[in-house]
Amino acid sequence: MRELAAYAADPAASRGRCIAEAAPNGRTEFQRDRDRIIHSAAFRRLEYKTQVFVNHEGDLFRTRLTHSIEVAQIGRSVARNLGLNEDLVEAISLAHDLGHTPFGHAGQDALNECMKEHGGFEHNLQSLRVVDVLEQRYGAFDGLNLCFETREGILKHCSIKNAEKLGEVGERFLKNQRPSMEAQLANLADEIAYNNHDVDDGLRSELISVEQLASVRIFATHLGAVRGQYPNLVDRRLIHETVRRMINTLVSDLTEQSRALIAERHPGSVDQVRIAPPLIAFSAAISEEQHELKVFLRKHLYQHYRVARMSNKARRIVRDLFQAFMADSRLLPPEFQSRAAADLPRAIADYVAGMTDRYAIREHRRLFAVEES
Repeated sequence: MRELAAYAADPAASRGRCIAEAAPNGRTEFQRDRDRIIHSAAFRRLEYKTQVFVNHEGDLFRTRLTHSIEVAQIGRSVARNLGLNEDLVEAISLAHDLGHTPFGHAGQDALNECMKEHGGFEHNLQSLRVVDVLEQRYGAFDGLNLCFETREGILKHCSIKNAEKLGEVGERFLKNQRPSMEAQLANLADEIAYNNHDVDDGLRSELISVEQLASVRIFATHLGAVRGQYPNLVDRRLIHETVRRMINTLVSDLTEQSRALIAERHPGSVDQVRIAPPLIAFSAAISEEQHELKVFLRKHLYQHYRVARMSNKARRIVRDLFQAFMADSRLLPPEFQSRAAADLPRAIADYVAGMTDRYAIREHRRLFAVEES
């Protein structure tokens, strides 16, 4: 195995699992976590959960599954160059969206509104709940019984109120500390992946244009370079060449800036990482360009009238489902009935959040269309 830096998370020194298990044979603790995540039902469902576009709108748009794989690929590349634990970065990256609702952020916002009087809903907390409680695969425990370091990385942000209920994994929010560098890296690899694939998907959908994006510095820089090198390149190849260069710039900057921060602080252990300022970061110039791209996407893609129309339908579906199950819990599938007896709103949130886009649409029809059953 490649030698890890002193500040990297060492699987042999993990803070352990909630329920003790015998050490894995032929793989590390973090590799076992990654494998459990990949084999989970929640991971498979990501194939039919959307980023921006609803599942039936096209076969080539990103889903939560392809997004998670892209995050893991970016994260592992940077981890290798910084001496971090690639397996832990991969495990966190593959698990970070397990709790996302159908229909992307529109679904989450609707479910959070429905749960406002019942503790709220946040996909980050739900991802942790999936791996801690909801997956039902093993005889000895609920959930996947992942290592502390993987669970900590999944929980990217958390309110103080919620952190107080989470025990050890919520402590860093109470103490204003950082997670492992692997968790910090997975978080920024997520940002690189979604910004750039939303550019690609936005152009593919024709909701935004190359001409519009040319007003954004990071896109304009690389578009100009591609056109200079390949003056006859058009359509998808022009876009692909531009986007891949954007990703390369962001990955290179993240690597070099993080290397400089690590050299400045010289942390000798994960514990020293926790009390240091963030050590995985973009440079100020690239952070500014990233922010500019985010503002553009929010205005021109996420708030596009066609996206808004689908988001409005999505919110209505989620609200209708929640209200129907609250009015009559007998409508819930049998496997949710016992959980509903203890906490009906949370059981409904678990059920709805676990749905894929197409399953939520079908369930809505089954409950509200007379011709369905």
